[in-house]
Amino acid sequence: MRLTVNGIRYHVETSGAGEPLLLLHGFTGSMATWEPFVAAWSRRMRVIRIDLLGHGETDSPADFARYAVEHAAADLANVLDRLHVRQTHLLGYSMGGRLALAFALMYPERVKTLVLESSSPGIASLAERQNRIAHDGALADRIEKEGVAAFTDHWESLPLFASQSRLPAAVREQIRAGRLKNNPRGLANSLRGMGAGAQPSYWQNLPQLSLPVLILAGELDAKYCAIGQKVKNMLPQAQLRIVPDAGHTVHVEQSEIFATIVMKFLQGRN
Repeated sequence: MRLTVNGIRYHVETSGAGEPLLLLHGFTGSMATWEPFVAAWSRRMRVIRIDLLGHGETDSPADFARYAVEHAAADLANVLDRLHVRQTHLLGYSMGGRLALAFALMYPERVKTLVLESSSPGIASLAERQNRIAHDGALADRIEKEGVAAFTDHWESLPLFASQSRLPAAVREQIRAGRLKNNPRGLANSLRGMGAGAQPSYWQNLPQLSLPVLILAGELDAKYCAIGQKVKNMLPQAQLRIVPDAGHTVHVEQSEIFATIVMKFLQGRN
C-alpha cells in the first residue's frame, strides 16, 4: 500500500494479526530484506514492513535535509498512526537500527521492545562525525555521478560485507538485484541526511531507555560486537547475543538462528 505522510509517499506492507512488529531495513535495502521471515512471523504477530526514505518504492526527496533521522522518525510515528498502531515492537538493522533507536528515544511510549541488529547509537566524537559527513558526502556525489551499479560494486567490496562471500551465489545475486532497484538520488541523499555522521550521537541518551532491548551482532563483525557490548553496558534492560559464524548481516548469514532469537525475545514480552 501507499501512505502519504508529511508530504512523502511511503511504501508500506502489513501481514498477520496480533501485536505489531515494525521492521526497518538497512542502507541500500528495502522491505524485501525481511521477506524470508514474514510467513512465520505473521502467524504470531502483525508484521509491518516499510521502505525507508530514498529506498525501494518510497519517495526520494530532492532536499537531503528531509532525510534527517528526526524527520524520518516523525514519519514513522505518522505511519503508525495511519495504521492505528499505538505501540509496537521495533526491529532495525544497521541504518534501520540507528533509526529505530532514535525513534525509541523520541517516542518512548510508542515502542514496547527494541531489537537492534548490527547497529550503533552514532559517532560520539564531533571530529569523527565531521570526517564521516565529508566521506559520506563524497560517496553520495559518486553515486549520482557513476550510478547505482558502480556504487553497488564498491559497496559489496567493503570489508564489512566480506563474510557474505560465503553465501550461495543465488542469495548474493538476490541482494544485489535489490540494491540495483534503488534510486541514485535516494541513496545519495540518505547518506547525506541520515548517514552515521549526519545523525546525532545518542550515546549519552541510552540510559533513558527503560524498555527491553535485544542487541544482535555477528561474531565475525568485531566492530559491532564491541559496540553492542558497550551499548548493553549502558542500558538497564538489555541483552546481547553474538551470533556464531555471521558477519554484519546476521539475518542473511544465519537466518534461522536470527529468526529464533528474535521471536523468542519478542514472545517472552507479549
